[in-house]
Amino acid sequence: MIFTDQLRRDVLLSFPPKRIISLVPSQSELLFDLGLNEEIIGVTKFCIRPKEKTKSRIKIGGTKDINLEKVKSLYPDLIIGNKEENNEEQVKELMKEFPVWMSNIRILEEAYEMIISIGKLVEKYHEASSLVSEIKFHFKNLNSNITGPQPYKTTYKNRICYLIWRNPYMTVGADTFINDMLKTAGFENIFSGKTRYPVIELQEISDLTPDYIFLSSEPYPFKENHVQQIQNMLPLSKVLLVDGEMFSWYGSRLLKSAAYFLQLHKKLKV
Repeated sequence: MIFTDQLRRDVLLSFPPKRIISLVPSQSELLFDLGLNEEIIGVTKFCIRPKEKTKSRIKIGGTKDINLEKVKSLYPDLIIGNKEENNEEQVKELMKEFPVWMSNIRILEEAYEMIISIGKLVEKYHEASSLVSEIKFHFKNLNSNITGPQPYKTTYKNRICYLIWRNPYMTVGADTFINDMLKTAGFENIFSGKTRYPVIELQEISDLTPDYIFLSSEPYPFKENHVQQIQNMLPLSKVLLVDGEMFSWYGSRLLKSAAYFLQLHKKLKV
């Protein structure tokens, strides 16, 4: 059968696929949550959810440094990757021999589209449709709480800087999934006028005086000691750790994101 991926490429594969390799952590979790199990033969070393299932799968390297020979030795009938998270040259090499379906996700709507598309790919369309409906319900509830009546209505300032790396410091700008999730969660990204993942100086953050500085748990694993360091240098902003998976994982983890954002609003309001 022929399926169209999010790069608008036609992908021909034997349906349903029985030997799947996932090159992206959030999409690996999605595949398992859709009900697949033995069909998933390989994942990256960063695919850690669900732990009890991913730990027993063959690891084919990292998202950016795939072990091509190991992938080829597994003879997959479907490889699922992502434009941003995987190395373009490596993906093109795999495309020469195997069906490779690529996602390209910059906004929440494209995440919904990806979930439905992958559901069709792996013969789990109804499960995927139910998952998307449930995620949309949770985000609708979030929106009504942060824009509607108390107790969680956003009555405080919410201009934020979201840091994903240090040495050098990096943040998120426009045309990124995280930026769209920040907006969806009711926050104003002070660097939304910049493109993609700009390198910034702490002085730039200070000059824009955000209300909050979010230190993401990934890709750089910010810890409590970093909170205190940055807080000392930027005393006019409140610095706190946030769960990066809730802002950047675009698969079934979205089921938990809306509730997390609601609790974050509640925490900031106190």
